[in-house]
Amino acid sequence: MNDLMAQLLDPLSPMLEQFHFLRPMWLLVLVPALAMLLMFVWRDDVRRRWQGRIAPHLLDALVVDRRRRWRIQPVHLTVAMLALGAVALAGPTWRQELPPFLEEKAPLAIAIDLGRSMDAIDVSPTRLERAKLKVKALLDRRDGARTALYAYAGSTHLVMPLTDDAKLLQTFVDALQTRIMPAQGKDTALALKSISDALAKEDTPGTILFITDGVEPAAIAAFKAQAAADGALPVVLAVGTTQGGPVRQVAADGSSDGGGFVQGPGGQRLFTRLDMAALNRLKSEADIPLATLTPDSDDDVRWVQRHVQSHLAQKQAEAHARWKDEGWWLCIPIALLSALWFRKGWTIRWATGLLLAWGLAAQPSDSLAAEPAAPAASAAVSASPAQGWKQWWLDLWLTRDQQGRLAFDRGDYARAAAQFDDPLWRGIALYRAARYPDAVQSFALIDSAASNFNQGNALAHQGQFVAAVQRYNQALVQRPHWPEAAANLALVQGLIAPDKKQDKNDDDQEKKPNKGDEIKFDGKDDKGKQQTLVATRQSADTWMRAIQTSPTDLLARQFQLQHQQHNTASPAAPAAPRK
Repeated sequence: MNDLMAQLLDPLSPMLEQFHFLRPMWLLVLVPALAMLLMFVWRDDVRRRWQGRIAPHLLDALVVDRRRRWRIQPVHLTVAMLALGAVALAGPTWRQELPPFLEEKAPLAIAIDLGRSMDAIDVSPTRLERAKLKVKALLDRRDGARTALYAYAGSTHLVMPLTDDAKLLQTFVDALQTRIMPAQGKDTALALKSISDALAKEDTPGTILFITDGVEPAAIAAFKAQAAADGALPVVLAVGTTQGGPVRQVAADGSSDGGGFVQGPGGQRLFTRLDMAALNRLKSEADIPLATLTPDSDDDVRWVQRHVQSHLAQKQAEAHARWKDEGWWLCIPIALLSALWFRKGWTIRWATGLLLAWGLAAQPSDSLAAEPAAPAASAAVSASPAQGWKQWWLDLWLTRDQQGRLAFDRGDYARAAAQFDDPLWRGIALYRAARYPDAVQSFALIDSAASNFNQGNALAHQGQFVAAVQRYNQALVQRPHWPEAAANLALVQGLIAPDKKQDKNDDDQEKKPNKGDEIKFDGKDDKGKQQTLVATRQSADTWMRAIQTSPTDLLARQFQLQHQQHNTASPAAPAAPRK
């Protein structure tokens, strides 16, 4: 029997060990509840009340013992409801939960190895091309979560900061090639430090995915320190085979150079294999999750997504977990006990009258049934009585901002903008509804980095690039080292220069004579005229080539400039100001 009880109680032992009350002071209400019950029993004892005044032999004849069955009295209901209410308010709990409104989608930084070995053809068509396909499949599964893209070899470069624009990320993934890296080799430790420092600024714990065909032994210590630290989780997806393959020769345009292969010092083909020994050592010593690329399935993609979500859940549980209040379950028996009060008599009549009066008084009038007035840019919506009742019912339970969030999640941005009281959320809804002037006005009501950043985005959509640059600069002043603001600032500044150049060309064109003016060249100036036409034609060809520059060439130039700036930077520490 004891063994059976032990088996039954064994699953409950963890719950019993963690059971406690969040607000134990409310249990003091049990004292007056028990006192009320004792007073009722004491007052209801007729024999005890008269035993000091009537002789015992007479009292036995005068007192009639109750022989009827015990029935529930109002005091019993009162004591039971007080007891249950005290326990409910005390907050019984035995398990933990995460608070609402936490970020549900973890940020992910993808670091792709662009060393020459990634052009090996042991994985069709090459290791790099197969890795790019896996990145695209992973982006499809991210479901709007923010993702950053890095490229590394002997140096590390940011390709795209954290963004939820999967199509833009896929465009830059396609542009990645091994030839764009200014420094060949493999410095995984530098890539890990650069990316982890960037993710450390995020409020939500992130994950770093390394897609590579090997890790140098010197980087294992850096991975081990990163895994021990309370930061981003590095995971590794290995690309290649242990049998290896030759490294394909890539032309300047990114295509196969006549089907040739890279040759080593002895004239033989450069043959590279997946360095599983170093990767297994990384997994065992640094406890880093490791998986190999699966060409025929998306098991590796699902593996990456599971680690991203599990890391987020673990870090949020450590930082934000709280005890779940289970006292609300006691509201059910309290409601059932309160229903026994509705008995025949004045109680039920008064309760019905109060409920009827409250319902009639709370009925919305025609003047209040309409929706809030929409801005002039949106069409007016006539409110029917049913809509008025719906709005009245929502106002009983939800705030304006909560109603706006519901409409925002449904994609009804116009209604969300009309519901939001918060200027920032109202501005975001107006921005999503493509009402950029109204969005700027709403964002301007708040003086914060996010507000200035959003104003810059809305102004840029209206073509007001100079004003957008001012807002981005102000956002960076309030929140330095903000990658998204810096990236948008550089993009808008790049759009301002062509506009100014075009305006200058238009002014020069206006100064030129029209067809009515005659310009004649004598024989001495024919040669200069021809040279001018040739120079003009060459400038036009150069300008057209600049316009047709591919994203790959743009990344190559950007990486080269960053590498040169890093190499020419002074290693000395900045001098401290004099006191």
